Amino acid sequence: MVCMVSRTGRQMQRYNKGHRLVVGCIPYRFTRNGEFEVLVVSSQKGHAMMFPKGGWETDESVEEAASRESLEEAGVLGIVQCELGKWRFKSKSQGIYHEGYMFPLLVTEQLSLWPEQNLRKRAWVSTL
Repeated sequence: MVCMVSRTGRQMQRYNKGHRLVVGCIPYRFTRNGEFEVLVVSSQKGHAMMFPKGGWETDESVEEAASRESLEEAGVLGIVQCELGKWRFKSKSQGIYHEGYMFPLLVTEQLSLWPEQNLRKRAWVSTL
């Protein structure tokens, strides 16, 4: 069973030296023709397309957070693979720094209903 409500609030967020920790995924699949595709989602305001990402919470591992963000924002389940890397960025809305971790996610299931389906669009994009 899949939880159909996104987590909200900052009370369980992880921080490192004052930087909020965020986790993202690059959901991917291979089509029947062998094409490599990645899944992108719209921002909540709909102005940009990006990979799913969000806060890493204190009650989950980094891999669990990556999987949860992909479910909440993109409506996909899959296998979280080894970390691709870390990055630091400044939040546009809050002006504070975040520390991010990014993972590939091999998609095994795409859901027709997911927590943020009314907030975001999703699109599979070929890498060719």
